[in-house]
Amino acid sequence: MKIITTPDPRLRTKSRKVNKITEETQEIIAEMRKASLDWEKEHPYELSAAMAAPQLGFNRRIIIIRDDLDDKKNTNFTAFIDPEVIKTEGKIEKDYEGCLSVPFVYGLVERPTKVKIKAMLEDGTPVRIKAEGSLARTFLHEIDHLDGILFIDHIKGKKDAFFLMNEKGDLEPVDYDTKIKNNAELWGDEDD
Repeated sequence: MKIITTPDPRLRTKSRKVNKITEETQEIIAEMRKASLDWEKEHPYELSAAMAAPQLGFNRRIIIIRDDLDDKKNTNFTAFIDPEVIKTEGKIEKDYEGCLSVPFVYGLVERPTKVKIKAMLEDGTPVRIKAEGSLARTFLHEIDHLDGILFIDHIKGKKDAFFLMNEKGDLEPVDYDTKIKNNAELWGDEDD
């Protein structure tokens, strides 16, 4: 399956709860894992850390997160169904984020360093998770997807927060006014 990219309106739609795990749920999760790894093969400088179901056009509250966010050789992902943020805490830190649905664009996004999540695992087991650092950021980024929010929404208008990846895999600052602000491929038809 092809990963949906901006400005596709399906990325801006709030996803429906799953409630009960079915064969369809399992099929969506399998498609998400496959699409994540297929994408990664085509992007040698990037890691597919996670994905939300809307990125494949499924309007369901499902996310997958790579079991090891630092190891590209570890291709295992854990699925979280109907994830909810219970609480955020800790310092607010700025760090780089990218997204499979926003090609080659990265941004410095402020997020809390700690988060508490509740969800169901793929087998239906309810879980509560305390995440910190990169894992907390990843959960917040993916749960945003389920509410139709992209990381670029958190930094819109911040001229020094956007970067583009060059052909060598390096991030370079980008001129917000000429490359980002009115980029229809990024924002669609919405006004600033």
